Amino acid sequence: MHHHYKIFKPYGYLSQFVNNGKKQNSKKLLGELGTFPEGTMSIGRLDEHSEGLLLLTTDGKICYFVNSSKVDKEYYAQVDGDITEDAIEQLKNGVEIGISGKKYNTKPCPAFKLTQIPDLPERGKKLRDDRHGSTSWVSITLNEGKFRQVRKMTAAVGFPTLRLVRVRVGDITLEGLQPGDSIALEDVKAALILNS
Repeated sequence: MHHHYKIFKPYGYLSQFVNNGKKQNSKKLLGELGTFPEGTMSIGRLDEHSEGLLLLTTDGKICYFVNSSKVDKEYYAQVDGDITEDAIEQLKNGVEIGISGKKYNTKPCPAFKLTQIPDLPERGKKLRDDRHGSTSWVSITLNEGKFRQVRKMTAAVGFPTLRLVRVRVGDITLEGLQPGDSIALEDVKAALILNS
């Protein structure tokens, strides 16, 4: 029988269970956040400086399905500056970013400016505050997952990301989790099929 979990990956952790190189000996890994069955893997990744919802599974088929374009992933990004409607429209329509040294046009996607600061736990490492310039929050929903895509997208429209939190994968959300918490999931596939 396979096992599935949702976890709130805190800032400063790698989305993996094993060190893959000498430089990562001092890095924090997912195994420090709980006891998971042998063979558990993260579905997709969040970079070390990103936070939020990460799904874990022992089922390679579920991993493949979530990483396909059939499942939406929603991110909240706190950006440097008061993001404009023009920048939001550019995000919606797709922007040119660099992937492995090549130009790539992101797919059109839902994006909007949040009217209120989202109710998220404080980040482990303090961010600069609004005394050093205004910030704003934007929601971006992707069904593709290029390396550091959201950060590259907001930078491409002139509003670099200061904080990035994945808040939803399919119909699975951060609800009930604080940074470092994990919850076992039952019927994970049914909760993922939002746009397939």
